[in-house]
Amino acid sequence: MHIPRIYIDTSVIGGCFDDEFAYWSNKLFDECIGGFKIAVISDITTSELEGAPEKVRNRIDDIPAKFIEKLDINEESQELAANYIKFKAISPKYLNDASHIAVSTVSKVDVLVSWNFHHIVNYRRINLYNSINMMFGYPLIEIRTPREVLNDDTENI
Repeated sequence: MHIPRIYIDTSVIGGCFDDEFAYWSNKLFDECIGGFKIAVISDITTSELEGAPEKVRNRIDDIPAKFIEKLDINEESQELAANYIKFKAISPKYLNDASHIAVSTVSKVDVLVSWNFHHIVNYRRINLYNSINMMFGYPLIEIRTPREVLNDDTENI
């Protein structure tokens, strides 16, 4: 059985402690803790968490090591992130957001999840990211909110 590899950006981790997003972020964490999904993070995520409150920084540690995958941004993903900027999918000011998408694309995760509706989970931008991915021979990247990737639990809504 294929266990989905879900790239979790920093907004999802912080979302565990935000009234608006806590239910869905924590449900995703529960699915990773239970081994139903592999949580994928990168050194970008780790770097962004350095300035976060301790409870946010430590939340990722709740996932057992066997259900977490850590990626390093490399030259290939840096180049793809630069192309997102070059082709105006995103501003240079938001290089980290471009890098989250690029490292996810290069690593062929099943889906990237985020609560960042301005730069990441944004229909127009997703189309631009995927156009650029296709231009450079990469697969399409699936980008969703945590709510959209959870195992079906609609009876509790």
